[in-house]
Amino acid sequence: MTVAVVLVALAAFAVVGAVVSGTWLVASLAAILALVLGATATKITHSELMAARVEAARDRALQAQGYRALTDARVAEQTKHDVHMTLEISRRAETISDLEAALTAAHQRAADAVRARADEARRADQAERDGQALAVRLEEAEQRAAEAIVRVHELEAELDGMRSELTAAQAAWNKARTA
Repeated sequence: MTVAVVLVALAAFAVVGAVVSGTWLVASLAAILALVLGATATKITHSELMAARVEAARDRALQAQGYRALTDARVAEQTKHDVHMTLEISRRAETISDLEAALTAAHQRAADAVRARADEARRADQAERDGQALAVRLEEAEQRAAEAIVRVHELEAELDGMRSELTAAQAAWNKARTA
């Protein structure tokens, strides 16, 4: 770039020098020289611009490769994370399934225990009712036994009375027969 600036400056000095000299031939030669130096400066500037563009394109290509590598690494990391999270979700789903099964079994055991308790309560109530009925029957049987004992005593007393009468009647008959 500095060479092109020097060439343009040299062309400008040549033109200024030719104008100061005042001759047409020198001015014409200075104009041609300025044109050649300007074209050369333009060519140099164009070549430097193209080289800068190529270098910039190379830098962008390197950056793109770096970004591609970075993106590939991020994609791989995301894939690894996705696999990990999928496994974690699967584990947790399995744990939830196991816990639901355990909860269902616990509910079933609780329901069975409630049914068994209700059955035992019914049996206990029935046994209590049966015990009460047996107590009533026992009391009735004891009362009948007491009545039977009283009746036995009455019958024994009546039997004793009848035996006394029979003995008296036999004695009277024997007395009457012997007399």
